[in-house]
Amino acid sequence: MTDSSPYASLKIADFRALLAGRLLGTIALQIQSMAVGWQVYALTKDPLALGLVGLSEALPSIGVALYAGHVADRVDRRKIALWCLFTLVLCVGALSGCSAAIKDNSLLAGLIYLIIALSGFARGFYGPAVFGLTGDIVPREHYANAAAWGSAAWQASAVAGPIVGGILFLWLAAPATYLVSTLLLFGAFLLFLRVKARMKVEEKKEASVVENIKEGLQFVFSNQIILAAMAMDLFAVLFGGAVALLPIFTDEIFHMGPQALGILRAAPSVGALLVAAYLAHKPITKDAGYIFLYSVAGFGLCMIGFGLTQNFYIALVLLAVSGMLDGISVYLRGTIYQLLTPDDMKGRVSAVNNIFIGSSNEIGEFESGVAAKLLGLVRSVVVGGSLTLLVVIITAIKAPKLRKLDMRTLYREPAKSPTV
Repeated sequence: MTDSSPYASLKIADFRALLAGRLLGTIALQIQSMAVGWQVYALTKDPLALGLVGLSEALPSIGVALYAGHVADRVDRRKIALWCLFTLVLCVGALSGCSAAIKDNSLLAGLIYLIIALSGFARGFYGPAVFGLTGDIVPREHYANAAAWGSAAWQASAVAGPIVGGILFLWLAAPATYLVSTLLLFGAFLLFLRVKARMKVEEKKEASVVENIKEGLQFVFSNQIILAAMAMDLFAVLFGGAVALLPIFTDEIFHMGPQALGILRAAPSVGALLVAAYLAHKPITKDAGYIFLYSVAGFGLCMIGFGLTQNFYIALVLLAVSGMLDGISVYLRGTIYQLLTPDDMKGRVSAVNNIFIGSSNEIGEFESGVAAKLLGLVRSVVVGGSLTLLVVIITAIKAPKLRKLDMRTLYREPAKSPTV
């Protein structure tokens, strides 16, 4: 009998260990990200410098993504995740050491970019491995439930990370903040050691790396629902995201310090966490496509409102609502990808998705920095939110299968490889 409990996936010990490891790891990386943003802006006072932080991480991550997806479909995904976490421990530890030892601002900023770039390689392999690892552990009928709890864990860490990071940075400065992040990443490493995944690698063919990567790309670009969901995520967050500019809003618009920055960065995740907990109990099935589109459109409207307000508390509410709407789209995307992707292609499909995510998040930070420099801070955010609305309209017209999506149909039709 199928377990319909909202805690079904949490009853699986391996999934609990994986979830706890992701929770600690994401808290650590959120602390690091908050600290890097504040530190780099303090060193440079240049919005473009904040954009370069995102770019320095995105380029290596995107560069290795397709190969990382191939590896994740051929090698023990748990081992890949462990190596990635160990590399991240070394990178964040290096940030702590450099911040404590180097007093030259230009040299320190350059080293921060270099270390972030090295961590980008690790994160490029980490994403496909963890996505596939979830599918190795959780039965198909619990994918939506696992997606909801995975989103809840991510959002909980995204709430705690910036707030803790802001407080640590204010009280202890950069070196100690990075040290705490390093210890949390090591805790995530230990939790991943407890995961006993059951990865199944099919030996049906001896394809080259290039052929495997090509097969993954063909699968994504021939599936209208997956492609449209990825594309909307790419362009909506690319244009609508304002996270990279929060240090400037905090300093120049709200005239507050790093603790306020931590609260602002946590606000979207508070909203998303509430939504994720709700969706674990009340999953979306009917009219999923329309809900998806409306949630992204609402996100764009929230960004427009955030750009226009000069009130800290109104900005906080708008960011929280944007997080609730983004939480809905994250939940739906995660479930769609798991249900529509065959087990032997999860690494490659996740790799393509990570390219889209890397483009929308890290390159989006670069775009935000450039736009703020060219258009001005407020205008860049308002224009970005407006472009997000345009993306939703185009997607609704061009991707009718996504627009009309009913999640119940996906559960009735098991995912198949294109060669089957």
